Amino acid sequence: MEINKVNLESKLKSFNEYWTPKIVGELNNQLVKVAKLKGEFVMHKHELEDELFYVINGQLFIELADKTLELNAGEFVIIPKGVEHKPYAPKEVSVMLFEPSTTLNTGNTKNELTVSHLDRI
Repeated sequence: MEINKVNLESKLKSFNEYWTPKIVGELNNQLVKVAKLKGEFVMHKHELEDELFYVINGQLFIELADKTLELNAGEFVIIPKGVEHKPYAPKEVSVMLFEPSTTLNTGNTKNELTVSHLDRI
């Protein structure tokens, strides 16, 4: 097995689509993903998986049932399994996600934003 470093800036420059996570690494059945987000997403939850959002660049908001979280570059939050959440970004934001390999980006909600096959970059 070859061990290589990953340059997040280079990976993020390789695509322009919003809300389409790309796999950049894998460890212990967890996927490390990067994504560009802009605009509204969908309220959803993951019944069996926790989800970590780490903001690389920009500002991300995550709407919860009782409050809205504001995340800036260098900050992260872990959304526990079963908790409904709705990410949104008025301006483009780059994030890194840590999630089990079974995690579907739209969780229990399936629609046009659902990405069932993720690209590895």
